[in-house]
Amino acid sequence: MSDFFAIFNVALLQNTLRTATPIVLAGMGGLFTDHAGIMNIGMDGMMLIGAFAAVMGSFFFQSALMGVLLAILLGVLLGLFFGLFVIKFKSDEFIIGIALNIFAGGITVFLLRTLTGVKGAFSNGVVGLPSVNIPFLDKIPIIGELLNNNSILVYVSWLLVIVCYLLVYKTPYGFRLRASGEHPKALHTIGVSPNLMKYSASLICGILCCLAGAHLSLGYLTLFSENMSASRGFIAFACIIFGRSNPVKVFLAALLFGFLDALGLRLQNIISANLTPIIPYAATIFALVIAALQARRKSRINELKLNKV
Repeated sequence: MSDFFAIFNVALLQNTLRTATPIVLAGMGGLFTDHAGIMNIGMDGMMLIGAFAAVMGSFFFQSALMGVLLAILLGVLLGLFFGLFVIKFKSDEFIIGIALNIFAGGITVFLLRTLTGVKGAFSNGVVGLPSVNIPFLDKIPIIGELLNNNSILVYVSWLLVIVCYLLVYKTPYGFRLRASGEHPKALHTIGVSPNLMKYSASLICGILCCLAGAHLSLGYLTLFSENMSASRGFIAFACIIFGRSNPVKVFLAALLFGFLDALGLRLQNIISANLTPIIPYAATIFALVIAALQARRKSRINELKLNKV
């Protein structure tokens, strides 16, 4: 029983929020491209570049804020780069996404060793994001410990869930965004360019994915290590599929994977440390299988309805 409480406690839930944050941020960005009819599997590469840019900005300017701003700037460039090839040049989005991931892995290793002379991980002189303390929460048992003293990007990710939901489902922009993916010709007839909406979605995705990387390297940790995104972009992509691009459902899916990731770290004292890291990725595969079965079942139901008509 003591082992149970040593694992399942408030610290586990607090770590869940921190580990889920980069997945939430990337998921909020990726659902925009998904609604626009673009499959962006390059989110992992965007996160990795964002994490590297944040650390370099923090190190050279001795400011976490400058690190975050540099990550956002790289997010704008990456979003435009991805949109240029996929939307204007009509390149295969899957190939561009894979190329972006490979490029991110190579360029960050090269620049890390060139700029710092360090291999593997770099943390010397990096200024991390400060923790936010809300005084009145300290007086609330459990809740105060859970919700207080987190990186500011944790709270930003929660706010973004609400903003993204309202933007996608309650505004003209959201209506046009969804139409650009589902009925682009109809959108064109009312004088709105579907490609413009797709570019905006790609831009938002790039910014939020790089912001996710910034949290990973300056909020959750205070360092950059080679390939530190560790396929979290793919987990975010799985959350988008599992949550059907609904911001609230994507957020809940990200919390689930964050919980499994945090749980895996705590189970290392019980089971082999070689097995615990696969827990969130195994859950990702399981979730994708469920999503595929649900989609197939829904397709069959629709076919039966059409046959009856």
